[in-house]
Amino acid sequence: MRFEGIYTPVITPYHNDFSLNHDALEATINRLIEAGVNGLIVAGTTGEYYAQTTEERIEMMSIAQEIIAGRRPMIVGTGAIRTEDSILYAKAAKKAGADALLIATPPYAYPTGREIALHALAIDRAADLPAMLYNYPGRMCVNMDEETLDRLGRSSNFCAIKESSGNPDRLHMLARDYPHIALSCGMDDQALEFFAWGARSWVCAGSNFAPEAHIALYQTCVVEGNFTKGRAIMSTMLPLMRVLEQGGKFVQCIKYGLTLRGIDAGPPRKPLQPLNKDDKRQLAEVISTMDIAIANIMGEGA
Repeated sequence: MRFEGIYTPVITPYHNDFSLNHDALEATINRLIEAGVNGLIVAGTTGEYYAQTTEERIEMMSIAQEIIAGRRPMIVGTGAIRTEDSILYAKAAKKAGADALLIATPPYAYPTGREIALHALAIDRAADLPAMLYNYPGRMCVNMDEETLDRLGRSSNFCAIKESSGNPDRLHMLARDYPHIALSCGMDDQALEFFAWGARSWVCAGSNFAPEAHIALYQTCVVEGNFTKGRAIMSTMLPLMRVLEQGGKFVQCIKYGLTLRGIDAGPPRKPLQPLNKDDKRQLAEVISTMDIAIANIMGEGA
């Protein structure tokens, strides 16, 4: 499987009682497909998998697949501390019709490079699906190091890596030493650097509510190779990226951004709390300013 384009880690919209808002989920997925994203990720961090029961996670796979209905690839996250649980989710994903898996480092356990590789290979053996690795040491506290990547070379299913370390040295290492593992941007404010180093996909939570902006940057840099225009687009997006990353309110901002677009994403599940009025106002202003600026750059707002 070739990962190219914009991949949206889909939020899980809830009613105020924290039950799934099926209508809002369907509206979100349909809007993303109509906007032109290239793939949809279910049960990722942005989808609040950590706040869902096993039964809910498995049910979400089938619900999402029914809505997507083959119009875009569905990638399913297998994140869990226990390898046995990740295997369970991988098997359920395959049964639900997933096109690929997203395999992250087990959180909290602090595994070695060898142990991360054995974890990922066990998932691979259980499901035998294409997989995007997910390296996010900011949350997991460890990197998928060279030992991990070398061991994972035993399976051709590991075809991409979402790199969210924010470390330029790792970006260079992956691009130079592991060209068989396609780079996917997982650090939004470094999108230009990723594209310059050959990344052809971007996993971006902000595309839940701003797919057009993310597609515009990707199209300009990766497809057209116009990094001068790309820098102008990126400059307009950076204030949004700063708001999303500050203060530990990432998921809340993504969900409220979608609510501003007319789809009620509802509250985050506990322990997270909704945004306050000031946070909402700041986010709304940043999104509005970005929309106008990008429309002008793309020649739509003149």
